[in-house]
Amino acid sequence: MADPNDESTQADATDEVAAQEITATQSDGDAVSNDSAKDGNDVQTADIEKLLDQATESLEKATGETASGEAAPAPFDLNDLSPTVETSERQPIDLLGEVEMDLRIELGRTQMCLDEVLQLRGGSVVALDKLAGDPVDVFVNGRLIARGEVLVMNDNFCIRVTELVGA
Repeated sequence: MADPNDESTQADATDEVAAQEITATQSDGDAVSNDSAKDGNDVQTADIEKLLDQATESLEKATGETASGEAAPAPFDLNDLSPTVETSERQPIDLLGEVEMDLRIELGRTQMCLDEVLQLRGGSVVALDKLAGDPVDVFVNGRLIARGEVLVMNDNFCIRVTELVGA
């Protein structure tokens, strides 16, 4: 006689119940694998199709129309895409007041090895490729837009634009 507290007897009973569930499910016409019955996480194609059919039926009931996969698709109407008449009134510059841009002033450039960069300390001098009186470059969003000269005004550095660079 089997001991009811024996773990192997309980495992055998659990396997038998799972096998009966699989057999009962397969007899209903649904194809279910042993792995999906044990996991309960795998979604079968038949289940997806069944859900799609239910959704289609619910949609047909709600709209009163029958949805068929054989209906010819209707072209999408883009309305009138012709250009509108341009007005001659000018918009105020205040519209651009909140636009953020990256402004960079470049005094010059140099190339250094990583070892040289790591040796930089306060008071180190870095030689650039421009001379002291050469104009500096003004970049907006990475694009060169102007050149100018460096000034000092009220103990602040300033740039006086001397040349606008065309597109």
